[in-house]
Amino acid sequence: MDTYSVVKSLHVISIIAWMAGLLYLPRLFVYHCEVAPGSEASEKFKIMERRLLRAIMNPAMIAAWIFGGYLIHASGAMTEGWFHVKLLCVVIMTGIHMMLARCRRQFEADNNTKPQKFYRIINEVPAVLMVIIVFMVIARPF
Repeated sequence: MDTYSVVKSLHVISIIAWMAGLLYLPRLFVYHCEVAPGSEASEKFKIMERRLLRAIMNPAMIAAWIFGGYLIHASGAMTEGWFHVKLLCVVIMTGIHMMLARCRRQFEADNNTKPQKFYRIINEVPAVLMVIIVFMVIARPF
């Protein structure tokens, strides 16, 4: 195995873990909206959300960026059109990640102001971005 293949594998593993979190955390928020602030259920959701973000999502996102940076450098993809679309989607996904982290802090403080519907809609954004990213990487349409 060469270094590029190992790093590419680690990049894909990181992306899978990151995507799992990006798809699950907003779903937890939907359920968290249904319980009373300060209740036993609310406190349990707070623990789940914090652990998901800190133990899985944050490290996975950082690893994805690090391994992806190596792959960009090693492959010379910066000159390809498909890569620019992929990178834009990854930047947007990172922004979604940061927004979800801010929402988690609001839940932690029992200060959530967003309705369930918001979290149901935002839950779909990472999935759409993932479809675009996979299509760009595999099909390389331009």
